[in-house]
Amino acid sequence: MVIIIEINIVSSLLESINSIFSSLISSINNKIYMVLDDLLFINTNIFENSNVGKILGASSDSGIIYICNSLIYGFLLYYGFSLLLSHLTFSQVQKPSSFLFKIFLCIVAINSCRLICYCAIYMNSYISSLIRNVGENLFNTEICFSTLIQNLNSTIYNDSSFNLFTFNGLIKAFISIGFVNLAISYSLRYVMIQVFMLICPFAILSLSIDKFNWIFKAWCKIFLSLLFLQILVALILVITFSLEYKQEDIFSQLIYIGSIYSLIKANSFLKEFMGGLTTDVNFGLTTIKNLIMGG
Repeated sequence: MVIIIEINIVSSLLESINSIFSSLISSINNKIYMVLDDLLFINTNIFENSNVGKILGASSDSGIIYICNSLIYGFLLYYGFSLLLSHLTFSQVQKPSSFLFKIFLCIVAINSCRLICYCAIYMNSYISSLIRNVGENLFNTEICFSTLIQNLNSTIYNDSSFNLFTFNGLIKAFISIGFVNLAISYSLRYVMIQVFMLICPFAILSLSIDKFNWIFKAWCKIFLSLLFLQILVALILVITFSLEYKQEDIFSQLIYIGSIYSLIKANSFLKEFMGGLTTDVNFGLTTIKNLIMGG
């Protein structure tokens, strides 16, 4: 009798856990796919945020651009003091003609930084769209996260029942949590791209003095790595759609896991290749357990 009661308790507990995770995974699949493409494949629509434009400055007399134009006078004083001090300490400073030429180019670039960022984002968006269009023409399907999740629903998630304590159940949970990681990571990237757009005038200004030009190099490396991520992801998606998947085929399921994991780690791969900023997040089953248990 005691054994029967214990079995019933365990069975009820397992059903409750499976029900919770089934609802969670269903919610993830229904919500995440609607925003992943917009978060990752950033185009010039990002400039429609008027508040960011106000902070950056629509002209040379407002916003961050105005601050940088004011700092130019400070850089002139700094260089003048360094040049005067060099005659006393016999230290090396850049030539006045070189400095004046650089400061002139910086003034032009600072007041054109909105156009510079626009062109960089446009070219990056164009290249990633071109890669996806090649895949669409080859495989007659739209290369995007929406289609990927639809394929998952028809191939991996086709069975109605869900059991976390099976191989298929673990795969479903891993893939769904992977999409949550992607959504959070791409959201962070979306924000950081706007942040580095605002830093652009300061980075350009640092080029005027040799001692500070490392600031521009660091900014350029991080900003470009954030942009190039969507090119790398576009390539991964094309490879993912080029493979054939069959329901209940372990090889297909493992390849899907590999595809999702490569999408999650794409930013780390890019950082190892060219440096920059990582936007990886760590959201897994342990995190969900802590949320459910209130830990």
